[in-house]
Amino acid sequence: MASTGLLVVSNIKHLGKSLRSIEKYVSSLYIHLNVAGSTSNSSAAAPPVWGRLISQLYANSSSYVGNQIDLRVLVSPLRPGVDGPLKLRKPVDMIFSDAHHPELCDRLRAALNISQPTIFLEDSSSSDLSPQKDSTESHKMYPSVVLGGTFDRIHLGHKIFLTQAVLRTCKRLVVGVTTAAMTKSKTLPDLILPVEERIAQLREFLTDIDSTLQYEIVPIDDPFGPTQHDPDLDMIVVSAETLRGGQKVNELRSGKQLRELDIFVIDIVESNVHDGIHETKISSSNTRIDLLGSRWRKPEPRPQLPARPYIIGLSGGIASGKSKMAERLSKMGAHVIDCDKVAHDVYEPGQVCYKLIVQHFGKGILSADGRIDRTKLGPLVFGNPQELQALNGIVWPQLIEEVNRRLEALRAGTVVPKVVVLEAAVLLRAGWESNCHEVWSMIVPPEEAVKRVMKRNSLSEEEARKRLSSQMPNHEIVAKSHVIFSSQWDFDFTQKQADRTWKMLNSELDSHHSSSL
Repeated sequence: MASTGLLVVSNIKHLGKSLRSIEKYVSSLYIHLNVAGSTSNSSAAAPPVWGRLISQLYANSSSYVGNQIDLRVLVSPLRPGVDGPLKLRKPVDMIFSDAHHPELCDRLRAALNISQPTIFLEDSSSSDLSPQKDSTESHKMYPSVVLGGTFDRIHLGHKIFLTQAVLRTCKRLVVGVTTAAMTKSKTLPDLILPVEERIAQLREFLTDIDSTLQYEIVPIDDPFGPTQHDPDLDMIVVSAETLRGGQKVNELRSGKQLRELDIFVIDIVESNVHDGIHETKISSSNTRIDLLGSRWRKPEPRPQLPARPYIIGLSGGIASGKSKMAERLSKMGAHVIDCDKVAHDVYEPGQVCYKLIVQHFGKGILSADGRIDRTKLGPLVFGNPQELQALNGIVWPQLIEEVNRRLEALRAGTVVPKVVVLEAAVLLRAGWESNCHEVWSMIVPPEEAVKRVMKRNSLSEEEARKRLSSQMPNHEIVAKSHVIFSSQWDFDFTQKQADRTWKMLNSELDSHHSSSL
């Protein structure tokens, strides 16, 4: 379902009932507030008077339909004197109304070229749509308004924040979007979209809800962005938790003899998830946390691989929790091939790999029984890129050859596993993605990995960092993966990620099997 609808709202009290009636028809929905039909004669009021009602509408919508519908409240129809046609990003397929106002609906149908008749959800023509007055809240509008943030994947809190700024802008809205230089301390920073994508999504949302304004959306590498040099700014919009940042902006501007900005503060939107992991507010961090264990990227077709077993490449850095995740998936029914254990086998005396490693590194790496001692080999390669590359050049071809032999043996067996998990720390660096139907990866923050390696291997911090320096960085792992897990929280939360993914995968495989019969 990819239909887009437009709902004319004349009575805010009907919102929940309306959304529940509509959700089965549409995946995105524009809200057109019928202020002209309001009994309070407020259709000529300044747009900011509708701010509190719009925030309430957005906040209430999440309890009715969650994130199932991309909902957007249109601001341009609220501007007195704006009579031009609506310029919407998506073509509207259906129009709904929570009251019987055929004249307005017919005008909208004609303007948006909607062939289907209006669906009236209520028989009544009564309207109850009044601005919620608050003597403590300014309804002043400004020529130039500024705000800033990360704006990773537009969510409910962003929609409220941005809409409040749009409502208070007469002409020009400036938005600063933080670059990677400012997002390193965020939760799951490697899942944050590139700044170019975030800017594109912002521009699309803003022009969708109000195409009458001039939007200047710019990347920023520091907390102040354009506010530290633009003399034409009038007001800054902040959240309750970033109020101090707004005050610092004025301190900076005052020091540069620039006009101080009026500050408008928006309340934080509380989250309805309270598990000690998600933030208590609706945030991008929560959105990224919710991506864990879900389909991050669609797998590429692998026509060269047999459909069964379905091969999952499980990757991740040292101490990321990769082996524990493999254990979880094994308990759920996957057949696991641990490439680290396979590597032990190819290191054994008599193997091609053994002979080549001893030839290159010398007999000083052998233990008393003639086997390769990894505690002696390790210090020679970690922190030495050339020697590490030499070792990998010897081991990787032999390792994947042995893995493929084991996979062929499984395929030739009487009972072929449904899913095989190929657990390999080197999977992405070795370029083995083409041997898998898709890649699942574990990540943890680098500092957490250092602590774990120090504790697990009894290493100094310097030794641990040297060990980790040879690893692929998280952002490169994310870029090549289809599902991301993180074990930086408690055991149960990591298990929930595994459960979610396993359920998704089996549903997809069962569906594919049924369709091929």
